[in-house]
Amino acid sequence: MKKVIYIIILATVTGFTGLQGQQMPQYTQYMFNDFVINPAIAGVDNYYQIRTNHRFQWVGLMDPPVTNSLAFYGPHAKQPMGYGAYVYNDVTGPTSRTGLTGSYAYNIAITDDIRLSMGISASIMQYRIDGTQLNPRDVSDPSILQVVSTSYLPDVGIGGYLYADEFYVGLSLAQLLNNNLKIFDNRNGLNRLKTHINLVGAYRFQINDEWLLEPSLMIRGTVPKELKFDLTARVEWNKTLWGALAYRNQESVGILIGYRYEEQLLFGYSYDIGISSLRKYNTGTHEIMIGYRFNDIK
Repeated sequence: MKKVIYIIILATVTGFTGLQGQQMPQYTQYMFNDFVINPAIAGVDNYYQIRTNHRFQWVGLMDPPVTNSLAFYGPHAKQPMGYGAYVYNDVTGPTSRTGLTGSYAYNIAITDDIRLSMGISASIMQYRIDGTQLNPRDVSDPSILQVVSTSYLPDVGIGGYLYADEFYVGLSLAQLLNNNLKIFDNRNGLNRLKTHINLVGAYRFQINDEWLLEPSLMIRGTVPKELKFDLTARVEWNKTLWGALAYRNQESVGILIGYRYEEQLLFGYSYDIGISSLRKYNTGTHEIMIGYRFNDIK
């Protein structure tokens, strides 16, 4: 039965926010939360900013995933580089994952209009399983149900970001160390973290002085297989209001709305409607994004 407990835990480990091996938090509003998936974003803009995201997935299920993150990042005042950090907490039932990540990026000019930013990140993650919340029907090792198992793991990630006024393309790799989670002193390697890839691209069509159309695509997942994609079409009016439709293959369709106040405050909300068999057991996913932009420093 102990092996069954490990299987239950492994299924939880690989199901933070999705199925089929996804181990990292995902966001519907990824275009407004790009720093937490790509360290190269640090220093791209000429100002420091704060971004916070709060995601409540599969509302209605018992103990559904809840993800919170807070990021702060920006450029060096004189050099073509940037810094930043973010913290996150991801909870799914008896499991929780809390991390702190610091990032550094260096920015170079490719042409007069196109720049390339390259970044690296280092992180520490606490993975915790509360055995008191497990409730299997048959337990051959009841001591597991009285133990809270905690692991601390370091990790690194890398990223690149090619951008201009009209487009951007970003590629990042996370969990490069492939550490093994030692759950309840289990050291058999079944709970090893996998390297994740995020490839994001978008093009901005300036329709006129007021309207902007921005289709974007995100390919994400574990390497070299289990890749999925998110497709989003966003329309923005007068750099103030926006709305978007999103499709996450085999998982959900989403509606996004947002508001920018005097180019300093950002508010975003998204609602995902499931299209998989899981939709029968929940009422959807809600995500809230809030951002603040400081004054330009370069």
